[in-house]
Amino acid sequence: MSLVSFRTKLAKPEPSWQLCLIGLIGGILASLCIVLFRLSIESLQLLYLENIDDYTTLSGFYRFITPIIAVLFILALAWISKFKYTRMGIPFVIHRLKANYGFIPFKNTLTQFFGGIFALAGGFSVGREGPAVHIGAASSSFLGSKLALPQNSIRTLCACGVAAGISASFNTPLAAVIFVMEVILREYKLHIFIPVILASIIGSMITHAVFGPYHEFEFFAYIKIEFWHYPLLIIFGIGLGCLAKLFNTSLIATLKFSAKYHMANRLVLAALIMGVVGLLVPQSMGASLSVIGSMLEQNFHLLIIISILVAKFIATVAVLGLGVPGGIIGPTLVIGAIAGALMAFFVSLLYPEVNFAGDYALMGMAGMLAATLNAPLAALLTVIELSNQLQLALPAMVVITSAYLTSAQFLKNRSIFLQQLEFQKLPYRTSPVESVLQKHGVLSQMDTNFKVLNTSDNNQIKWLLAGQNPGEQLIIKPNNEESTYKLVQIDMNIHPLDGEDRAIKSTIMPAIDSQATLSEAYFALYKQREGAVYIYHRSKDKIIGVLAFEKIRKILTQGND
Repeated sequence: MSLVSFRTKLAKPEPSWQLCLIGLIGGILASLCIVLFRLSIESLQLLYLENIDDYTTLSGFYRFITPIIAVLFILALAWISKFKYTRMGIPFVIHRLKANYGFIPFKNTLTQFFGGIFALAGGFSVGREGPAVHIGAASSSFLGSKLALPQNSIRTLCACGVAAGISASFNTPLAAVIFVMEVILREYKLHIFIPVILASIIGSMITHAVFGPYHEFEFFAYIKIEFWHYPLLIIFGIGLGCLAKLFNTSLIATLKFSAKYHMANRLVLAALIMGVVGLLVPQSMGASLSVIGSMLEQNFHLLIIISILVAKFIATVAVLGLGVPGGIIGPTLVIGAIAGALMAFFVSLLYPEVNFAGDYALMGMAGMLAATLNAPLAALLTVIELSNQLQLALPAMVVITSAYLTSAQFLKNRSIFLQQLEFQKLPYRTSPVESVLQKHGVLSQMDTNFKVLNTSDNNQIKWLLAGQNPGEQLIIKPNNEESTYKLVQIDMNIHPLDGEDRAIKSTIMPAIDSQATLSEAYFALYKQREGAVYIYHRSKDKIIGVLAFEKIRKILTQGND
């Protein structure tokens, strides 16, 4: 198969082995980048920590100074880039997917890669999934750009990179697929679904090969929740919905407050806040996954649980709102788990013979994530895969439903990612026309039956038009006086008796790159609503096809056969 036919197949919005292959390759590239990212973080942490992500072993002075040192490295990185390329993370990826077909700027990715390493190694209360999504999307879309693939397939390739990045980061292949469909793309299409699954599988396999076949929360014991808990789970879900509303509102308020200050001032303030909070409550530092295990092994006092919850909440809102590069999902899971431990403390007063801390911690993670992101299915599968416990599905659904309804319906809470996008004034919506046309590459609809003429003589053109083959398009090549190609046709709206020369109609043909979608071609012809564009590859003098406006209109009105 030639490279042209390979690209043409990718331009069609339909399942194909070509799209699956390129998605698999993109998933491999994204997974390898995420593995390098994780190894870099863990290697730095083990230089001064006894265990990965366990800051409780550090002295108070080092807990205070570690975030400050990390910020100095982040500021050095920002200074090298002249404080540009600071937009990153999951909201930025959603924006680039909708507005730029998933093309992620390389310099933003470098900032995310190294900034994420410094933030996560420096004890900030951020997650690694934000950088993982950004790096995974950038890695795979970079591949598509280098191969000059159609833009609609690059969007799919970017989604594959996101799935592979999450799967490689957390070893949750199924949750990664649903996260992409529910949170990133916000649509389910079969031709996208299969490549994303393949990319997620390869991400999990590479994680198994490097880090072993384990899940983050496998230390949870078999859950013991019975049906009599369900009224308590509903109450718990309502509380989580309120907590999620408070979290999202606080984070957006912090973003608005910090927007008027320079990046350097914001990051220094974030380091000081994290240092002070870490000094007082060491369990709040880092991703805090270790604190969940500690709560299950020990019976924490009520005041300790409350202090950890408040400290983690404040630290997460402060550092993310002030611009520290990192993810929001990891801290959200931990806040939910601590809230679950708090709920379990009160349940234990009713039933002191059984410890339900692990059960309610898992339920809290699911409910908090669902209410914060407005992504109930992704939250459910994330917690199931992280804990490797399918039996928690039913009780988790009870908590997720009550948390989601409370947050989204009664408190009007929206996805934190969409709120961040609106605050940053980054578009993430497309019109219905664009949404349909962006799924088709111009290669899939162009006509290759054309002839380029080197003459502008009317008599010769009339003679050529009279003898042209059925369906053949005639194009006049630019001469010294003109700079654009023109499509020549018999004007069927004018009777020949009105003048022979007027029976020939020539229209300017806009140039459209072979990577473009029908959306670009449509808006190039939008004003005149007739004529055609010519498709070129790399050079505007290299015409490879013609696309008529009538063909675009037919897809909008009748769909694609």
